[in-house]
Amino acid sequence: MAVLSFTLNKHQKSLTILFLTPDQSEFTATLPYEFIRVFSPNQPKAKGNEIALITHKKLVELIAIESVAKHGSRFIFDDGDSTIYSHEFLLDIAKNHQLYWQEYLTKLKASGHTREAMIDFKQL
Repeated sequence: MAVLSFTLNKHQKSLTILFLTPDQSEFTATLPYEFIRVFSPNQPKAKGNEIALITHKKLVELIAIESVAKHGSRFIFDDGDSTIYSHEFLLDIAKNHQLYWQEYLTKLKASGHTREAMIDFKQL
């Protein structure tokens, strides 16, 4: 399994990924930056070792992608997150995008949080 190419669409805030699957067929998926960010494989842990819900990322921007040898690709977001995504992980979230997104929205609603960006106040 390999990623053949990444195409950033800054206007639509989405990433198109072209995969070469284990059976040597090509698979293309377009994922919103927000979806990729909230499904980071390096999510913080909440109490009880449960994965914490990542919220307030509706306006997040994917600003760079770096190759990390055989490990995958490092995605760098404008909120300071810099995480390595294995190509297997990317294929999984691409193939299960709709299911994972609906589960996320359900958890988000139950938590009382929102997708909307938080206002960043700076002291003058």
